[in-house]
Amino acid sequence: MTTTTATTLIESEELRDLRAAVAALGAKHGPDADPTAVWAEAGKLGYLGVNLPEEYGGGGGGITELSLVLEEMGAAGCPQLMMIVSPAICGTVIARFGTEEQKRRWLPGLADASLTMAFGITEPDAGSNSHRITTTARRDGDEWVLNGRKVFVSGVDIADATLIVGRTEDARTGRLKPCLFIVDRDAPGFGRRHIEMEIDAAEKQFELTLDDVRLPADRLVGDEDAGLLQLFAGLNPERVMTAAFALGMGRYALAKAVTYAKERTVWKAPIGSHQAIAHPLAQAHIELELAKLMMQRAAALYDAGDDFGAGEAANMAKYAAGEACVRAVDQAVHTLGGNGLTREYGLARLITGARVARIAPVSREMILNFVSHSSLGLPKSY
Repeated sequence: MTTTTATTLIESEELRDLRAAVAALGAKHGPDADPTAVWAEAGKLGYLGVNLPEEYGGGGGGITELSLVLEEMGAAGCPQLMMIVSPAICGTVIARFGTEEQKRRWLPGLADASLTMAFGITEPDAGSNSHRITTTARRDGDEWVLNGRKVFVSGVDIADATLIVGRTEDARTGRLKPCLFIVDRDAPGFGRRHIEMEIDAAEKQFELTLDDVRLPADRLVGDEDAGLLQLFAGLNPERVMTAAFALGMGRYALAKAVTYAKERTVWKAPIGSHQAIAHPLAQAHIELELAKLMMQRAAALYDAGDDFGAGEAANMAKYAAGEACVRAVDQAVHTLGGNGLTREYGLARLITGARVARIAPVSREMILNFVSHSSLGLPKSY
C-alpha cells in the first residue's frame, strides 16, 4: 500500500477505496455485532495488518492506513480498541526493532488476527511518568527475570502475549533504562486481575503482576541500550490511533444526532431546522474534521520516519480528537433529549467511553505540558 506524504492534504484513490471498504464492513456488522467476529473478519480481509510489512503478511502501508481503518470501524459503531495495541503498538515495535525470528513468529499472526498482543506500560505509582516505572528486568545467565506490576492493560485475557515495558540497569551508569519484553500469557509468575470498569467496552482491563517471570534472552525486543527510542516508536502510533478511536466515536454519535434531527418534528418542522440544534451539530462536525487533519498529519509524519515531528503532531491530534469527541457525544445526547439516554439509541454509553480519549493513554494536561515545553519552549514546573 502507498502511504500519503506529510504534505498531502487530499487522500489518494487507494486510501479512499480502503475507507469505503472498511466502512462497508462496519455497516455489515454495526454496533450490536460480536466484536470477536468483527476482529476475525477484519483480520481475514487484511485490515488489521495494513501497517505491517508485506513480507510478513501485512499490507505494506503505515499508521496512515491503520488509523483510517479504526476511524471507519468506530464511525460504524463497532470500534476495535485492540487495534491500538496489537498491530499499532506491538506490531510497529516488532517490525522496527524485532529480530528476524520475532518478526516471523508474531507479525503474520498480528496481521491476520490469528495472534493478538497486549501492551503493559502503566503502573500504579508511575502514572504518566515513564521514568518512574519500577518493573525491573535483570539478566540471570541466558535468561531475563522480570518483577513488577502493571495496571489498565487492555485485552490480556484474549492476548497470546503481552509486550511489557521494564527497566534494566545500565552497567556503565547504573541508571535504569526502559526495555521491551514479550511475555507469553501462560508464563509462570505472570498473573492478572480483572479491573471492574464503568465503561461499556468489549475489551476488559487488567492489573498484571510479574513475580520472578523468567524469559529466554530472545524475548527482549530490540537493543537493550536503545531505551526511549524503541518505547516511543510504539507510543506515537498509540496516540495517533487513540485519535482515530475518538474520531470514529464522535462521527458515530454525530451521525445518530443528525438523523434524529432530520426526522424528529415537535412543532411544524424537524428540530434540525432550528439553529439552536443545527449550529452545535455543525460545530461538532467542524471540530471533528479539524482533528482528523491533525491526525492525518501525525500519521504521515510518522510513516515518513520523522519521529520527532510525529511526536508533536500525535500529541496534538490525540488532544484535539479527544476534545472533539467529548463535545460531539455530549451534543448528540442533548439533541435527542430523553431519547439520548435510552438503550434504543445507544448514545448514553458513549458518555463515559468518550472520556477515555481525554484520559488515556496520556491525559490532556500532560499533552499541554508537552506542547508548552517542547513546542513553545516554556520552562517545566516539574
